[in-house]
Amino acid sequence: MLSYLSNPLRFMRFSAWAAPLFAALAALLFAIGLPWALVYSPADYQMGETARIMYVHVPAAWWGMGAYAFMGVASFVSLVWRHALADVAARAAAPVGATFAAVCLITGSFWGAPTWGTWWEWDGRLTSMLVLFIIYLGYIALWSAIEDEEKAARMAAILCLVGLINLPIIKFSVDWWSTLHQPASIMRAEGSSIDPSMMGPLFTMAGAYLALFAALTLYGMRTAIFRRRVEAAELRAGA
Repeated sequence: MLSYLSNPLRFMRFSAWAAPLFAALAALLFAIGLPWALVYSPADYQMGETARIMYVHVPAAWWGMGAYAFMGVASFVSLVWRHALADVAARAAAPVGATFAAVCLITGSFWGAPTWGTWWEWDGRLTSMLVLFIIYLGYIALWSAIEDEEKAARMAAILCLVGLINLPIIKFSVDWWSTLHQPASIMRAEGSSIDPSMMGPLFTMAGAYLALFAALTLYGMRTAIFRRRVEAAELRAGA
């Protein structure tokens, strides 16, 4: 599949129908998930209505990290195999992942104010998530700062791979250090601590975020390819 899509022409044919398909799927899942999560799901027995922030916050955290993992894979492929579209994919995914990380941090503050009595706490989970957001911004800035796209792609890929060390820190920070942030609620050896009535809207929202990520990344890649074609045509015209 990777080798098939490494050809820009084949990728453009694939993304011409895949991008709008994922966009439609994201719209459908958000249309189902948001009312289900924010209106029809039960309030938490301890946190009450505040727990509804979880349906926006948690998927944003998952896919803020997931988008960066995707960028890491694409950066590795770009450095090792010189895949024609790998750096394009990583660059297109970065603004989407950064937005998800920002949504995670903002909604986390909204949750923390009534729950912890503070909008921010410099504990392991919150701080490492902020570091991820800063890495995203640094990655995007690096692409913009270097005019030579081949050099920019190489430097950005190295930065991305170095930044991967932060993902396990985010994941295991609540286990390694004393923290206000609650520990894992779903991926636990003894089973999920979340009531099944809350799992449906949570995973629906997670699917919506994932479909949105796929759609926006594909559209971003298509835009980058069109831009490169225009630049190449201008160079040929000026030669």
